[in-house]
Amino acid sequence: MHEGSTAAVRHPPATTMTAVISASPGTAASRRSVVGGAMALALLLVGVACGGTNAPPGATPTTTPRKPAHYVESSCVTTPQPVSLLAGAHCGELEVPVDRTRSDGPTLRLAVAIVPSETQPPTAEPIVFLEGGPGLDGIAAPPIAPGAGLGHNRDLILIGQRGTQTTSTPLLCPELDEFYARRVGLVYDAPATGDLDIRAVTECRRRLAATTDLAAYNTTESARDLVDLRKALRLDRWSVFGHSYGTDLALVYMNLDGPAITAVALDGVTPPSAAGLGWTWPSARGAFDAVMRACEAQTACAQRYPGLGATFVRLVGELERNPVTTTVDLPGHPGTTVVIDGGTLLAWFVGAAGRLTAGIPAAIDDLDHGNPQSIATQYASGWMNTGPSNATVATGLTLSIWCSEWVPFETFDDQMRQARTAFPDFPESVLAQAPQLPFLREECAVWNVPKAPDSVRDVTRGSIPTLVLTGGFDARTGPMWGDYVAEDLSRSTVVVVPGWGHGVFLNPCGAQVIASFFRDPNRPDTRCVAATPLPEFTILPPR
Repeated sequence: MHEGSTAAVRHPPATTMTAVISASPGTAASRRSVVGGAMALALLLVGVACGGTNAPPGATPTTTPRKPAHYVESSCVTTPQPVSLLAGAHCGELEVPVDRTRSDGPTLRLAVAIVPSETQPPTAEPIVFLEGGPGLDGIAAPPIAPGAGLGHNRDLILIGQRGTQTTSTPLLCPELDEFYARRVGLVYDAPATGDLDIRAVTECRRRLAATTDLAAYNTTESARDLVDLRKALRLDRWSVFGHSYGTDLALVYMNLDGPAITAVALDGVTPPSAAGLGWTWPSARGAFDAVMRACEAQTACAQRYPGLGATFVRLVGELERNPVTTTVDLPGHPGTTVVIDGGTLLAWFVGAAGRLTAGIPAAIDDLDHGNPQSIATQYASGWMNTGPSNATVATGLTLSIWCSEWVPFETFDDQMRQARTAFPDFPESVLAQAPQLPFLREECAVWNVPKAPDSVRDVTRGSIPTLVLTGGFDARTGPMWGDYVAEDLSRSTVVVVPGWGHGVFLNPCGAQVIASFFRDPNRPDTRCVAATPLPEFTILPPR
């Protein structure tokens, strides 16, 4: 098949694989400068595909004839915190249809920033970055580490996906942000907590839906936005780098515009053909097993914290029956009440794995000996906005995507089957709420957007040179999902960075591998992977 073609949905993998796989040679990169070409024009036009509007249920909706999309140069958008990549960037706005099935519907504007190549003129095609979430903004929080070396000989293109913070229609939900901060002091999966969650979702939906078509904010429309942007910038070809949900968008985009893509890097894979509530459980279990094995392999950790995995599972059950309440002092939030039940403990682990890994055994042991402060502080810090952040998550966009593309394609029974397979000893009340996504099914009933076309779940096949990266301790998008998508990408290289979690681009070795891949998609340099050690676990004196 040609690049970007699709096939029927496959079943997800049952086990975790962490091998580094070498790929076959890739294609040559095209040579085109964004700044030297398209940025010389103040107004660029791009055509959109034409087709009928009466698609059968489950089919991919087609577009209708309408005015071309517009790209206009402008000053760079203001971000909540300074973004170093924007210094010297050429910025603009891409005006696109809200709904491409309507010939005369409203439009929205997407912020774009083009970071010029360090060397001029560029000697390789540009890279477009696709941020995750869904709901994070690719300009306010670009998925690239400082000094990564990607822009040495090519332009870097940042875009705020439709509905994110820098667009003309941001789907922000401060009601939910306030609830998340309040939730740290509530029993994680209690019905009363769910009621407050649904109340916040209801309030946000009522406010946004009054002026916004929430169903138009989805992965397929964002992928078509990318087609429009590429054409508006007069690019025949470009490369793509997606992080987390951005990999979902990249895989859908590959199906629409494969021949125009020179190379793709997928960091923390979210496969559109498998993502859902049940999808979260293999990643959580894979990271759990990896961390526990790593502790057992280090003599000091194994001796100080014997049977750590069994202790964690026991604590989940005990805390689900009898939650612990404590108080912690956070920057700007002194005296914060935190409740730890079984669901909270699992959510803490998923967030800590690969980020605060060295302290996980000691924190679990502390909790087991009556000191919940470490876990409570770490967990609450993630929800209380205790420090500066580069972007606000557009939770309305998050819900529009999850509630149309994830939840409707999976029954509750399917979800529970995967949960019980992952952690058969967990209480049913913990298993009923996917890790870090409690009450999402109930939220979607309120958000009330239509189910996406079946085509959004197509497996992406093709021969585009693709780098598939995961952290070995990634509890959100585990290594098994990198193997899953790579099976259908014939020129893929799979890399698992040991001891790292979500966001391999932030790891020094991961950043090196990504940069080497974009220098030569045929032969990425993965030598640092074998030399990357696992973290050394913190060993505290016995109590």
